Amino acid sequence: MGNMKRILIFLMLLVSISLSAQDVAVKTNLLYDATTTINLGAEIGVAHKWTVDLSANYNGWTFNDNKKWKHWMAQPEVRYWFCERFNGHFLGAHLLGGQYNWGGLDLPLGIFDDLKEHRYEGWYVGGGVVYGYQWLLGKRWSIEAALGVGYVRADYDRYKCPHCGEWQESGKKNYFGVTKAAISLIYIIK
Repeated sequence: MGNMKRILIFLMLLVSISLSAQDVAVKTNLLYDATTTINLGAEIGVAHKWTVDLSANYNGWTFNDNKKWKHWMAQPEVRYWFCERFNGHFLGAHLLGGQYNWGGLDLPLGIFDDLKEHRYEGWYVGGGVVYGYQWLLGKRWSIEAALGVGYVRADYDRYKCPHCGEWQESGKKNYFGVTKAAISLIYIIK
């Protein structure tokens, strides 16, 4: 966990250095909000058609029947805008990394098929490409839709059930598929 914290601090410093006289936007991903995942992102214009986006996400909750969806994730992204930054179509490349503690859930995409009866705890890293579009709602407000695909490598410990915690095995999973899904509400700071 120490290396991931260092990477996150480095990325935050990189973003803060770039803040001088550039367009800056703050955002929240409404899809993550719908899953009770607290998230905040910042996007900085670094050239005429280029921006750097950094989002941080956290979910620390245990739900009824000891269902767990605990995780944190950092997701830096570089974007190329076809027309002008913060407006219209863009392509990007992103990285992601974090830690998780999931159990008692039925997740889509088949990442952990037996998650309903087991608990998985570990870390993950990955990356991918993203396509998105941003609509201007006003001078300072926008909404954005983005979808990314790529690869994630997850290292895990598996426990017998979500409630008891009897360790069963350690392992690794490779995942190819959706690595980002966002409908974000954006406020642009000039």
